[in-house]
Amino acid sequence: MTAYSTVTTHPNQAGKLLTEPEPTFQVSKPILFWGLCGEHRVDVKQLCSATGVKQLQTQATSKDVIFGVLTLGIYAPHTVEVGCK
Repeated sequence: MTAYSTVTTHPNQAGKLLTEPEPTFQVSKPILFWGLCGEHRVDVKQLCSATGVKQLQTQATSKDVIFGVLTLGIYAPHTVEVGCK
């Protein structure tokens, strides 16, 4: 799936880009009214409690962008992926 905008964070890996073939956890979170509503949190400590977090990534995939365009930005989901060590 093509990502049009991606933000990746990973603890203790300054400047290195880590990529996981398959994320441990993936979910789509709705963003509403051009980003004015829809703040969401993902508890990575709970998801990766046994092993620790390798990376967290949020992205606007092609599917997410299509939803945003069709609804004129009223509903624009973003995909969240978490990779555990």
